[in-house]
Amino acid sequence: MELSLSSWLVAGFVPGIERHPLKKLRADEQALLRLLHRWRDEATKVGRNINRIAVAYEAGRDGFWLARWLQAHGVEAYVIHASSIAVSREHRRAKTDRLDTDHLKRAFIGWLRGEPDHCHMAAIPTLEQEDAKRPTRERENLVGEQTRLINRIKSCLVRFGIRGFKSKLRKAAERLEALRTPDGVALAPNTLAELRRDLARLRFVRDQIKTIEVARLQRLKNKAPKEGSHAMVCLLVRVIGIGVETADMLVHEVLSRNLRDRRAVARYAGLTGSPDESGKRRREKGLARAGNARVRRGMIQLAWRFLQFQKDSTLAQWYRAQTADARGGTRKTMIVALARKLLIALWRLVTSGEIPNGVILRPAV
Repeated sequence: MELSLSSWLVAGFVPGIERHPLKKLRADEQALLRLLHRWRDEATKVGRNINRIAVAYEAGRDGFWLARWLQAHGVEAYVIHASSIAVSREHRRAKTDRLDTDHLKRAFIGWLRGEPDHCHMAAIPTLEQEDAKRPTRERENLVGEQTRLINRIKSCLVRFGIRGFKSKLRKAAERLEALRTPDGVALAPNTLAELRRDLARLRFVRDQIKTIEVARLQRLKNKAPKEGSHAMVCLLVRVIGIGVETADMLVHEVLSRNLRDRRAVARYAGLTGSPDESGKRRREKGLARAGNARVRRGMIQLAWRFLQFQKDSTLAQWYRAQTADARGGTRKTMIVALARKLLIALWRLVTSGEIPNGVILRPAV
């Protein structure tokens, strides 16, 4: 299936039918189900016994709701990672919805045959698992909006030669009246009105961030210690240097997933290398960056904090030994390796209770 906002293009492979049907529908799940049942009936009429119906579409704007709905109505549903589909390397290749569905169909049939490299499937979360990620992701967006507003206010004032104004203060709006340019002139009326509106938006965004943080702490206090992912968050918070925000993000984005081993954990975060090898030539192109960008950014930030708060841990000692005589660029490269090792250590901590060597924990509450 190729999904768009108003219509869906469905390409099918029906046993016993020579043609490969292609149907464009309006974005309606009931119409899709009727189409699948009609194709099943056509196969039954020519003597084929249909025991399963499988549907696949690319991960995109629609997310996972359609896959959950299809599964609830007896249809096997899969969500394909869009970047795992091989495409032509021609400079100007043709690209239409019809061709895209054809590529998806071929890759999906190959995957169903048992050839996993044809494409890769995304794990379909439950509604509760998907909803648990929303507070952290919303807060991330709000923090970005807060930074944008602060930079906008600073840029506006710098145009008039005013520096050092602290827009985060509670009385920042009241202090605008007292601002003067280096010439001793007050701000112009339109500029003053614009700054007041920016400060009002900034206060509103900061209040929303505070509301999310208070609600999350309230949920952690109200839930039983062993309910869901609550125990993982509480355990990670005990590690000195990890706050509630980082713990909540790591648990709901990666640590609560059913990952096979430590390599899968590092690969999901995009903290693995991307080698380029041909004959005797081999080089590393850097991070693969094919995983969860939120986890990758959070782990690199956490790795720098970890060096500050867990100086006597084995991981921190390993990093210092690797970068004892290194330049700044090497330290930045090795911090990625530390982030990968730290993520694997935290995964082992929440799954098996294995405490990383030398890591100091806060007393259990």
